[in-house]
Amino acid sequence: MKNLPVRSWHWSSKKVDGVGLRQKIKDIAAKLKSEFEFYKRLQQHPQTPKSAKFFLWLAIGYLLLPFDLIPDFIPVLGQLDELVIIPFLLYCALKCTPQHVIDSCRNQNALSEG
Repeated sequence: MKNLPVRSWHWSSKKVDGVGLRQKIKDIAAKLKSEFEFYKRLQQHPQTPKSAKFFLWLAIGYLLLPFDLIPDFIPVLGQLDELVIIPFLLYCALKCTPQHVIDSCRNQNALSEG
């Protein structure tokens, strides 16, 4: 019987579009952190309308609620409700906010990241 070569595999060595999977995950985490900072700045900005702040608080509240509006045992919809409702609330918050406020918060965020 012939000895077959043993191939070792490590999850960080897997390439996705020429970039290691570990680096790809780090990039996504950094982008997510940046978005959280942006929404935090938007919530605290004095010119952000109350309606936008309301939608931001709704998104945070829905994310932290121990129960779902659509129970998870309902196939597909139960698992996807957070993926639909939270981005929709964030979209509504951005639509209610003047563009100059959004730009100001994005610029502050970019400056703080270096």
